[in-house]
Amino acid sequence: FQGGDTCEYLLSSGRFLGEKVWQPHSCMMHKYKNSEAKNCLIDKHIVFIGDSRIRQLFYSFVKLINPQVKEEGNKHGNIPFEDKSASIKVDFLWYPEVNGSMRQRIKSWTEGSVAKPHIIVVGAATWSIKIHNGSNEALAQYKINITSIAPLLEKLAKSSDVYWVLQDPVYEDMLSESRKMITNEKIDAYNEAAVRILNSSSRNSKARVKVFSVSKLIAQETIMKSADGLHLPESSRDTNAMILMNVYCNKIMKPIDGSCCQPQPPLTLIQKIAFCFFTLSIIGYLIISLIHRNNYRKNKLCADLESGEEKKPAISTSDVSTLEMLLHSFCKLGLIMTYFYLCDRANLFMKENKFYTHSSFFIPIVYILVLGVFYTENTKETKVLNREQTDEWKGWMQLVILIYHISGASTFLPVYMHIRVLVAAYLFQTGYGHFSYFWIKGDFGVYRVCQVLFRLNFLVVVLCIVMDRPYQFYYFVPLVTVWFMIIYATLAIWPQIIQKKANGNCLWHFGLLLKLTCLLTCIYFLSYSQGTFEKIFSFWPLSKCFELNGNVYEWWFRWKLDRYVVFHGMLFAFIYLALQKHQMISEGKGDPLFSNRVSNVLLFISIVSFLTYSIWASSCKNKTECNELHPSVSVVQILAFILIRNIPGYVRSVYSSFFAWFGKISLELFICQYHIWLAADTKGILVLIPGYPMFNVIVSTFIFVCVAHEISQITNDLAQIVVPKDNSTLLKRLLCIAGFFSGLHLFSAMQDQSRH
Repeated sequence: FQGGDTCEYLLSSGRFLGEKVWQPHSCMMHKYKNSEAKNCLIDKHIVFIGDSRIRQLFYSFVKLINPQVKEEGNKHGNIPFEDKSASIKVDFLWYPEVNGSMRQRIKSWTEGSVAKPHIIVVGAATWSIKIHNGSNEALAQYKINITSIAPLLEKLAKSSDVYWVLQDPVYEDMLSESRKMITNEKIDAYNEAAVRILNSSSRNSKARVKVFSVSKLIAQETIMKSADGLHLPESSRDTNAMILMNVYCNKIMKPIDGSCCQPQPPLTLIQKIAFCFFTLSIIGYLIISLIHRNNYRKNKLCADLESGEEKKPAISTSDVSTLEMLLHSFCKLGLIMTYFYLCDRANLFMKENKFYTHSSFFIPIVYILVLGVFYTENTKETKVLNREQTDEWKGWMQLVILIYHISGASTFLPVYMHIRVLVAAYLFQTGYGHFSYFWIKGDFGVYRVCQVLFRLNFLVVVLCIVMDRPYQFYYFVPLVTVWFMIIYATLAIWPQIIQKKANGNCLWHFGLLLKLTCLLTCIYFLSYSQGTFEKIFSFWPLSKCFELNGNVYEWWFRWKLDRYVVFHGMLFAFIYLALQKHQMISEGKGDPLFSNRVSNVLLFISIVSFLTYSIWASSCKNKTECNELHPSVSVVQILAFILIRNIPGYVRSVYSSFFAWFGKISLELFICQYHIWLAADTKGILVLIPGYPMFNVIVSTFIFVCVAHEISQITNDLAQIVVPKDNSTLLKRLLCIAGFFSGLHLFSAMQDQSRH
């Protein structure tokens, strides 16, 4: 199913999501703000010609430019509108019938050097039906008149956008006696005549009058809410005006969430180089595979006819297998990236807007929770936050976040606030996990740092190249990367304090707490000093990584939103490991974490705290105010969950293998959803199978999860090759990587220059 001519779909087909949200077939419609409408229509002249229904459309269109405009003045006369700040002129010309007068007005724009309107919207028929009492002679005359006007409109369409608005159906039961002759049967006959005659002589596809027929579909659903049975309710004509704005402005403004009428973006220089690289990788892998297979056949073990001894293969080197693995990984990655590009950059597959309902969010949540509980197994170890448990935690959180994104639940504030806690919990685990590793093992080597940075950033760097997106666009990866480096710097700088050293002298514990206090002070200072933060990240080359839309504000906002939770994770790890070292907690199978009395008290406090936070989050009225409190209070629910999950011995001893499986690929799931599950950079939903929403979600989800799992395997394989343990080899690889990013920066600069 091709997404092809989305303009045609936008003008002719669609359906309602709920009562007021219109979903065009195959593409996404952007909701234009007044400032965006002005920027698009600057120095433009728009003309609406027709009867009272076109006048309604005129007013709805004008209100997109200036919401303060009131519907007043002579209803049966011309109505001018001008926005001097943007030099926009919008005129309504009263021509209720398709006749000689209308023809003369349209003809005046085709002659001489008269300035032509940039957009012309025409439509009329109901007056002809009413005045002539629905006679067949009137219909015949209508056909003659529209036949004489059609060539003029087609001539104007060569330089202007011309739209013919088909007549909407009426609600016959509500029509007044003077309008009873206006029947839907008559309207259909007039519409059929207009469609058949318009563009009949035009062979040039660019010089065509665009038939605005989608209004009929909208009216069929909403005309019963009309005040008089003839004119559309306000919400319906506002939808028509927004469609008109999308048809004209999307190709100019290129909004991310407006895929209708947007041309496919041209390939950039970097994308072309990436395409060549992946193509060569595929060819190279095929050649290596053929050579390897032929060598295997020639040198396979066989009995020597003379001595009876076995001959060993002549060729069997690790270099060949490493090269083959490298090319095999890039071959698979190239095919996967092709799918990414086709899904979210080419106009091959359809995209639709999100639409939130409570059932679309909560029913899938209940479903996956039941599945998760069904796949319950015993853990290999019963320590607090053991590997299986953290994988399980990441898994169910990731699934909830995915459902949150595809259902568009961000519009519902209580859900949004709880999802913010899940994102904070990921960062809490970052602080807990990396602190625990450095504290226990004391491994501050370059190899460890490079391994972590590679695994975190490999997929995002590839997507930045293939999908032509800035690094900061995938905000979560820059966030965890920066926090990992902060944790590393905090513990690695002199004096290096690790558990082994601290066990010999308790004063080292205070030294570590002093380090953590300094870290907290720096976080607090940067969170309230936006200028300092922006100066730090505005220096080259950091600015190349953290700028989005020309500034680092988005990065500051993302960082500030969960600024304390990584510190909380580090502090929790320190306290937990200290309690564990001094044997103040019991982690045996089936044993409560503390004594029965203490465990019961802590469990009660945790449950109350967990519910209290949920009540507070559910009662939020203002997103900005709640976001201000979130960094300080999100840790309450996170700690409450950890204690509820780990204090009872039985609960700590089991985990969900279903959630844990997803937890192992949670990072890949989070990143891949941007382009092959959602669409238009997460603003919409990818549609592989139109007309069957549930089946579409099942198919696209299956592909999405398989791709995420495969990318996880590719990343692990490449990490072993690109980041070797040998320091001298690793240094050479790092120089190669530095050269790669220098080249990438050079090509990026050339790309930006060519765009400007």
